[in-house]
Amino acid sequence: MCPYQVEEGEIGIAEEEVRLDEVLADVGDKLFYEYDFGDDWQHVIKLEAVTARRDRAQRAMCTDGRRDGPAEDCGGAYAYELITAATDPGNPDHAGAVADFAQIFGDDVDPGEIGTTRFDIDQINTALAAAFPAARASAGGTTGPLPEPLGELVAAVRVPSCRRELRRLLDAADLDQPALIDAGTAARMVRPYSWLLDHVGAEGIRLTGAGYLPPAHVEMAVAELDLGKEWIGKGNREVQTAPVLHLRESATRMGLLRKHRGMLLTTSRGRALRDDPAALWWHLAERMPPRSADRCETQAGLLLLAAVAARFPDDLDAFLARQLGAIGWISGDGTSLSRSAAARAAWDTRTVLRRLGGISYDRQAFRLEKPTPEGITFARAALRSWPR
Repeated sequence: MCPYQVEEGEIGIAEEEVRLDEVLADVGDKLFYEYDFGDDWQHVIKLEAVTARRDRAQRAMCTDGRRDGPAEDCGGAYAYELITAATDPGNPDHAGAVADFAQIFGDDVDPGEIGTTRFDIDQINTALAAAFPAARASAGGTTGPLPEPLGELVAAVRVPSCRRELRRLLDAADLDQPALIDAGTAARMVRPYSWLLDHVGAEGIRLTGAGYLPPAHVEMAVAELDLGKEWIGKGNREVQTAPVLHLRESATRMGLLRKHRGMLLTTSRGRALRDDPAALWWHLAERMPPRSADRCETQAGLLLLAAVAARFPDDLDAFLARQLGAIGWISGDGTSLSRSAAARAAWDTRTVLRRLGGISYDRQAFRLEKPTPEGITFARAALRSWPR
């Protein structure tokens, strides 16, 4: 539907919500398009072939054509044919065409003044190049190919407007740019994990009968990592101290720690990375979002990483709810996902990013504020390397 049809309440799909490749899906598909309801130009667009596109190819290109183009508001197809015949001296019936033109438009109107646009393929492609510049050779370009997992995520979004929103976000994430991290920044970001690896050490830690860290170790983590400011309570029971619990669980899920016969132990990978902050930083990035059997949580984590890499949409939780809803996720009672439900789905990824200093946090209002420069780089590294 055209905008005015939407405004008048007609039933259908607004034209800005539909891409050509959503209508012309298979070779032979045809699209009928009417332009200028007064002149009533009827176009037929047919998909002739689908071929691979070069990275830096022009986004829109004229490959062939014939005949001059009609002038705007010239009167439609019949008038165009009449103008063409009347302005072509080589036309065998040129005199008759001029007479017919004068009868319709009047003797005082020169058909040459209405005119046509000469077909010049070079001029056309120059104009197209200016209007639709070549896409960057980018993993995140809006017209370029995406890494397979991200391409699958985009393809899973069923609502065209949301799919375009996600592609724009991935383009803004600059996934073609390298993710560079210096040793000092890496060490500062991964300190919670490197501290935990050092604390577990070579001997490991005997867990409680319920499988949690003993109180003394929880208290030490809260004190050493300055976690008391972001959590209420005594900070001595892991099950009641979410920052410590999540740190330990995320380290386990990302292959740095493991449980064995009541002991918390470092893995061989954890031991190798303990004294190498840059390598530990990359290890964590390559395993983001934290692996989960819940596909919704994984997709929510990827969406959050994309948002961080692109420096956040205006309302992050609304963006997550909108995108997850467009994929098809709903609440248990069958209603649309709320902002809070979407935020919970991305909680693991969000908490790791906050623990690394990748996103600032307003401890007074208990809400996220904005991504940090280091967080943007980390999120880009995670998206570029996911899944390993």
